[in-house]
Parts: sequence; C-alpha cells; structure tokens
Amino acid sequence: MSDVVIIYLSAASDLVIEREVLNRAITEIPTSLAWRILQTPLTAQEPEMKALAEVNLHLLLLGSDVRAPVGVEWAAARRTNRLPTLYLKRNIARTQAAQAFERELARYAHWQTYITIGDIRRKFLLLVSRHILSRWEYYSLSADEFDKLGEWRKTLIESRQHNDNVDQTLGGAGNSGVILSIERYMPSEGVLLRNTSATGVDQVEDTGK
Repeated sequence: MSDVVIIYLSAASDLVIEREVLNRAITEIPTSLAWRILQTPLTAQEPEMKALAEVNLHLLLLGSDVRAPVGVEWAAARRTNRLPTLYLKRNIARTQAAQAFERELARYAHWQTYITIGDIRRKFLLLVSRHILSRWEYYSLSADEFDKLGEWRKTLIESRQHNDNVDQTLGGAGNSGVILSIERYMPSEGVLLRNTSATGVDQVEDTGK
C-alpha cells in the first residue's frame, strides 16, 4: 500500500507548457494522496534513472523535437519493461530526429494524440483517475473517497470539454517536486498544498469509458 504516487513526465523543453499544465492539474483530482513528480531535466542534469524503475505512472510526450534525456528515459523504461504511456502532439512540424523517434516507439507502444493543451490535460486526468479507482485497495481509498473520485471522473467524461482556457503561465511547475497531502501525511518540512491525488503505471488509451 502507498500514500505517495510517483509520476515521471518525459518531455523536452518545447513542451514546457504541457509540463506546467499537467503538474498543476494533479491538484484537481479529489483524493488525499500525495505526489512525487519527476520530469525530464531542462538543464545538463542526468535523468533520475532509479526513479524510472519505481514510478507508478510514466508519461512520454513528443512535440516538434526529441532531446537526449528523453531518449535515455525511454531506453531505461524499456529495460525495466515499464513502458510509458505515449502522447504525440499533432498539427506541428517535427524534426527528422523526432520523426524517427516516433516511428521507433510505435514498434513497442501505441501513440495517443492530442492537439490542444486542454486536450492533453483532459486525457491525463482521465488516465490518472481511472488508475486510482482500479487500484483503490493499494492506495487505501476510503469508501467516501472512492465514491467522490468516481463521481468527479464521471462528470469529467460527460463534460466532453477540453477546456482550452487553461492557465498556461509558467511558474516553475515544469520542474520536479513533491506535493503533500495534509490528510495523510504531516511532514517535518516542506509546503502543504490542498488535497491531492494519485496515478499508476498503465499503457492504456483512455477513451473515457
């Protein structure tokens, strides 16, 4: 059982807006679980290879180009047989390197596509909430918390809205960090935010069903 969900977002610097938006979206999911969020380094740092073998959810997003750390993260995921969920941004020009990377990964996993920021945000929230509900015992969800999350997800499915009025300002959420739950965990240091949530290791296409 776990109170903390570890998520890894593999995405190059051209997708920094997506990184920011997904990071912030996590806090909208109505559970009391805490998050540890790891992301592809934007500087000359090495990826957190050990964490890649322990994550509950790994997402890999591809935009116009692919950078070395993302390729390294993909190779590490393959070695541990924990393939990430793949998201491909549509309606953009891609470098030859990115096109080759897209074809290579398609040999092992299915690319889900998105166009807008609101689109990827909705897909992400549906994926995460389905994972939590399917593993409610592992995350020790109470009956009330399970029902609340299920109703929230149902509303998200029925809305069928991508909500493109998403806040796209950059504020540091595109970096790795920890979001703690005051309900389940009282730390000796750090900043407590509002109730947060969880995820998992699935390579699935969430159609909202």
